[in-house]
Amino acid sequence: MEHRKKFQQQRIAIQDDRELIIEGPIDPNILRSYEMHSDLDAFRRPRDQHEALVEIAGLPEGRLISAREGNLIIGYVTFHYPDEMERWSEGNMADLIELGAIEVADDYRGYGLGKKMIQLAFADEQLENMIVFTTEYYWHWDLEGTKLNVWDYRRMMEKLMKSVEMEWFATDDPEICSHPANCLMVKIGKEVPLQSVEQFDRVRFRRRFMY
Repeated sequence: MEHRKKFQQQRIAIQDDRELIIEGPIDPNILRSYEMHSDLDAFRRPRDQHEALVEIAGLPEGRLISAREGNLIIGYVTFHYPDEMERWSEGNMADLIELGAIEVADDYRGYGLGKKMIQLAFADEQLENMIVFTTEYYWHWDLEGTKLNVWDYRRMMEKLMKSVEMEWFATDDPEICSHPANCLMVKIGKEVPLQSVEQFDRVRFRRRFMY
């Protein structure tokens, strides 16, 4: 399986003549030299999360897109194979990859960094030979920090994913079906073979009568 990784970088000017850098996929050795913003603690302590990001960046299929100011990471998006304990790994698909964590430090929200990082990941057809999916669960959302209700947050996430042409897909996955705000978003690359699409359908639905 070819994992296309073409490093790209964008620079964004913000107030007080400061500059933010969006870049990736990042080499793990370079990533190791950066520091994590203290607010990036949604999943684990920043230091532990930094180690996890370095590990993801070093995987053959792994991608780490970051936003940083100087050497300080202020946001990131991860791409990797689904966890072997989850149903999405059941098809043993080399061309199925998960858009995993998305996190931006509180003080840097409002610059559209999440959208810019995701768009950079998909730039230059790097992922056109992959099925990329993300599972959105409301219990992972920062409802308190954003002051959004669950439905407004859902709309925000859908808009974010649609910026790279990811679409809502049906599934009978129990976790996603456990709340109507949860959803599965998917983009099938134009180079993905039909047999992979059919295999993904079998993973999405265990109850065959549903599709």
